[in-house]
Order: sequence, then C-alpha cells, then structure tokens
Amino acid sequence: MTDRAGEQPLSFTTLALRAELLETLGELGYEEPTPIQAASIPALLQGRDVLGQAATGTGKTAAFVLPLLERLAEGKRPRDPVGLILVPTRELALQVARAAERYGQRLGARVQAVYGGQPIGVQIRALAAGVDVVVATPGRALDHLNRGTLDLSGLEMLVLDEADEMLDMGFAEDLEAIFSGVPEGRQTVLFSATMPARIGAIAGRHLRDPERIRITETVPADGEAPRVRHVAYVVARAHKAAALGRVLDVEGPTAALVFCRTREVVDSLTETLIGRGYRAEALHGGMGQEQRDRVMGRLRAGTAELIVATDVAARGLDIEQLSHVVNFDVPSSVEIYVHRMGRVGRAGRDGVAITLAEPRELRMLKTIEHVTRRPIAVEKVPSVADLSARRADATRQAVRDALLAGGDETLRPLVESLAEEFGPLEVALAAVSLLHAAAGGPADTHEIPEPAQYGAGRDRPVGASRGPVERGRHRSEHRGDHRPAAAPGRNVARVYIGLGRQDGVRPGDLVGAITGETGLRGGQIGSIDIAPRFSIVEVPAEAAGEVISALQAAKIRGRRATVRPDRA
Repeated sequence: MTDRAGEQPLSFTTLALRAELLETLGELGYEEPTPIQAASIPALLQGRDVLGQAATGTGKTAAFVLPLLERLAEGKRPRDPVGLILVPTRELALQVARAAERYGQRLGARVQAVYGGQPIGVQIRALAAGVDVVVATPGRALDHLNRGTLDLSGLEMLVLDEADEMLDMGFAEDLEAIFSGVPEGRQTVLFSATMPARIGAIAGRHLRDPERIRITETVPADGEAPRVRHVAYVVARAHKAAALGRVLDVEGPTAALVFCRTREVVDSLTETLIGRGYRAEALHGGMGQEQRDRVMGRLRAGTAELIVATDVAARGLDIEQLSHVVNFDVPSSVEIYVHRMGRVGRAGRDGVAITLAEPRELRMLKTIEHVTRRPIAVEKVPSVADLSARRADATRQAVRDALLAGGDETLRPLVESLAEEFGPLEVALAAVSLLHAAAGGPADTHEIPEPAQYGAGRDRPVGASRGPVERGRHRSEHRGDHRPAAAPGRNVARVYIGLGRQDGVRPGDLVGAITGETGLRGGQIGSIDIAPRFSIVEVPAEAAGEVISALQAAKIRGRRATVRPDRA
C-alpha cells in the first residue's frame, strides 16, 4: 500500500498529462499536486485499478478526473461515455461535473450530471446527444440503464467517489447492479474517506489487483500549528444551545456547518441562533430540493453564515469558504466524525472542528481521538468575561484599522468643536463607546455551569417540544405572594418566565419543564407565583443559570417564553 503524508512531485508536468490539461491547470493556478493526486494519477495513467483512502477536501476529484480526461480521443468521439463517476448526492454530482468541465475545457469534454430531482427527459436528451463523462447518483444511473438511455458498453473507467457514503445511504444493491452492467475490462477506481469491511468486500469483488493508496493527515512540524484545530467543550445537554452560541461568538466563523442528529433539533437550534443574531439556515430531509438550493445559494452569496443540518441533508455539500464545522453531539462513529471534519481545512486553509460533548459521551470522544490520531483539546466553555474581552479586541482592531486608513476629513471641524467643548479624551471615549455598542454585545449574561454540578447527561434533547406536564399539584400552587421559599436558610434565586395564567400555565407545567430540562428535582424548586402574563419561580441560586438557559431553549405548553432573572 502507498501510504503518504505529504510527499509530492514538484509540479503537474512530472505526471505526464497531455498538454491541454497542463495548460488548463496552469491557468487555474494549480502548481503542485496534492498527495492523493501525486499517488493516484501515475497509477491510473498506467491502467491500474486504484483503491484510495483520503479525507474529503484532499483533491480526490482531480486525482480521478484528470486520468479519465486523458483517455478522451482526439477528433470525433463515440456518442456513449468512456467514463462513469458515481457519487452519493446531487450536490456532489454537480460539483464533480463542474470540475470535469473545467479541467476538460481545452479538450471539448462533454460532461453530463445525472441525478434524481431533475426531469429525466432533460437527461435522456443530453445523453442521446452524446457525452464523454457521466457523473451520476447510483439510483438515477440505474434508472437510465434499465430504460436503455445510458449505454455503458464502451465504458473504459468506472469511478466510485465517497463509496462509504453511498453504502451508508443504502445504495449497495444499486452499485452491484451497475457493476453487472459494465464491461469486464474497464478500469475501476474506488475512493473512500474510511475503509470499513464493506468497502474491502466490494474492492475484492470488483477491483483487479488495485494500487492501494492511503493518505494520512500531515503531522505539523515542531512548533507549527495544525491546519485544523480540533476542540471539544464538555457541557450538559440543557446548556448546549447556549454554549454553542457562546463558542461561536468567540470564534467568529466566516461560515460554519453545524451537525445535529434530528430535524427537530435542527429547526430548534436554527431558531435559537437566529435569536442570537446569527444568519442561520436549517437544512434537513424534510426540505425539498428547491429549498436546499435556496439555502446553499444564500450561504455562497454571503447572506447566510451558519448552516444547521442533519448528516443526510449535508452529504455532498461543497462550501468553499467554510471555516468551522461543529458536532452539536458527539458522532456515533469514528467514520461520521472523519466525514464531517473533512469538510473544513480544505486546500491548505485553516479551520476549526468543534464538538459539544455531554459527560457520558467523553468515552466516544476518546475513541475518536485514538483512532484518528488527532488530538482533541478539551476546553471550558467561554465565560461572559471571555466574550467581553473578545468584543473589546474587535473594537480595538476596528479603531486601529480606521486610524491606519485615515478618517473622513470633512468631519474634522465637527471633532475639533466637540474637543474644545469636552476635551479630546472624552470625545474619543464617546466615539469608541458608540462603535462598541453598535457592534452588539453578548447575547447572555449568565455563566454556563460545569456539567458535573447537576445530573449531566440525563436531559432530553434541546428544543424537543414537550406538552403540559402533569406531575400533581406543586406545594406552592395556590400562593399568590412573592415570599421566599419555605426551606429556611436556603440561598434562592427568582426566575422570571414570560408566560402566565392567560397562557394556560399551571405550576405543574413549570415544575415539569424545569425538572425535565435540568438536573433539578421537584423538591428543590421553591415557591411558584403565576400572574396573568408572567410567572416567578424560586430555584437554588447556584442552579439559576442552568434553569434560565434550559428554559430559553425549551417550550412550555408548546410555546417559547422570555426567561431571565427576576428584577423585582
């Protein structure tokens, strides 16, 4: 097996590609092959089958597309394709097809993407007109084969890209059917980010003495920072949404992709992040293709900065400006972690891989760290002071940039008159204060407690809607005053909840919400006063921050409420 972690030839010219391809690569600014390209292209040009393992974003597309384009005949070509590239999703099909067209522009390469969700008649006409390379999802490729609208009798190269993803999506039978319909003598290429046993079984059945290539992550030299920083924050489930907002505020991502397990959490978390001031968009299987396209268009246009998605919905997404990837939960397998994190740090750019872990998930986090051989730094969730310091740094940098760029001279008389009246330092302080305030402040003012303090790991998923909870009448149900809790000597805090009798709220609803979303027990909750439009609940002072954060992310009687410390 070829196992490389950074060795590469000096330029593409050493790979013996045809002149038209080299000219195009030069125009595109490609100078040096990536490790996967340097290892794969020579083997493919020699006619070898290739079984390659490399993470997403390492340059795999060019590694198989360039040798495929090298096979295109000069002059008149047959109508039917010489190359078929199978990918798991529509988005990846379009991405690979665009790349093949770009690389093959001087060769007049005819490339057609074939996928579900597009009228099949459009694809039938394109295939009938003649194509050199078809990039397809397995289901739609098989559909065309069964219809007789895709003829693979002249196929010379079959590529499976993101093979593990295709198996995870249930395409195993479709792939086997496609293998049975292609010529025996074709060249076969299989790329996968991970190599589970199922991939080895496919390779054993359909690849002939393949060149096995594994590209490992380059280890930074001593004193050199890694390209992708892997970090985890341990936090109780009730605080995850608040913790994520805090982390994002400090990190300041250019564009981030946040992975969640369910559609419900995607929708709830998106709502929470929008409320915090982020331009967030949801992406999950309940959305149509047109909706998905609009979301991706907004991200690429810069009108959205966060995509909150499920794994299935995010497969095949190509986000060039992505700076951060977030696991809202620890992935259930190492393979999922590798796929998700492979989306950041592409083409030599820096990136950050963030995981929010409940205490019970730390064992899986250690497993991921061990198998991937990537250190994952466990850090504390940023504090309110950290957030304030981040704001101060941003304001300082903005003022420095403005000073270096020079001010608007037309405003000088105004500044001079103010300076005469109040003094230069006071004028500067007022101006910087206005800038600081305009930049926005922290979305919260409560510290997020350490997860070990209260039943971490027992909470329900953030954002999961709960209906009214009937747990019997609370001991303070009939109290209408604002007296302290009955327990003598207890340090309590009063929490304001913006729902009251007019909203149908009863003490049982509030007790159920608090005990369901935090580690508190019913006996730890003090008096509950329900007014027509709001309620006041007494809780242990040390748990107040947890209760407020949890209820801000949850629903009471199917509604979200303003939750904050009582100011009375």
